[in-house]
Amino acid sequence: MEFDWINPPFDVTSPLGPRDIEETFEDPFAVRLLPDSPRFSVQVRYFNLGKTAAGAGVFSVYRTNGKTIRVVLARPMTEAEEFFYQRRLKKTLEA
Repeated sequence: MEFDWINPPFDVTSPLGPRDIEETFEDPFAVRLLPDSPRFSVQVRYFNLGKTAAGAGVFSVYRTNGKTIRVVLARPMTEAEEFFYQRRLKKTLEA
């Protein structure tokens, strides 16, 4: 998939650059979620929890049309998100 980095709604010059964010979508153990909330029902947005090649955890909110991904928010994972990611990773590897 291609990424749309034209006028992103967040600062891409922060420590998390576009390449770091893209790497988290390539993470084979990334967790992608469709939130079950009326807040996200107007425009469908998805959550992605993934790791960069360097091992940094990143939480992203994005939209997609099936061909292009538009990241609307990206930040380092919180402790709770890291725990959730690790729990899902362990469950996947045990299966």
